[in-house]
Amino acid sequence: MNSLCSGITIRRMGQEDLLEAARLEKEIFSRPWSYQSLHDAVENEKNCYLCAYNEEGDGKRLVGYCGFWNVAQEGQIYNVAVDESYRRRGIARCLMEKLLECGKEAGILSYTLEVRKSNEDAIHLYEHLGFSKAGIRKNFYDAPKEDAIIMWKQ
Repeated sequence: MNSLCSGITIRRMGQEDLLEAARLEKEIFSRPWSYQSLHDAVENEKNCYLCAYNEEGDGKRLVGYCGFWNVAQEGQIYNVAVDESYRRRGIARCLMEKLLECGKEAGILSYTLEVRKSNEDAIHLYEHLGFSKAGIRKNFYDAPKEDAIIMWKQ
């Protein structure tokens, strides 16, 4: 595992992780997925959702998660999220690298995602992982209203 992620455990998300994931979803996203939406995504065996836990200190804590939906051998990546107090520690990178491994095992041939146009850190990470900008979705995000950059990895 990446040394940036020492003290962090990454594993497949299960039902026991959903309450914490839903809490983090509400803290991070302006239009968060519901508990039920996360539940349904995790329960679909074609999908891969991962969670990252901080194992250091007094008790483990969910600090990030991400996932993809496997649609016709394309990995549609959703919910790349890291707790604000744990950002800039390489956790998103570790999660994404592990997610791409999961996709390889599932026979994924290409990946796509959307990212806020202003989220330069995420765009840089995705480019480092081999994603390329492919287009714009106008006014894709709310609160605040913003375009999304569509990115692909072949």
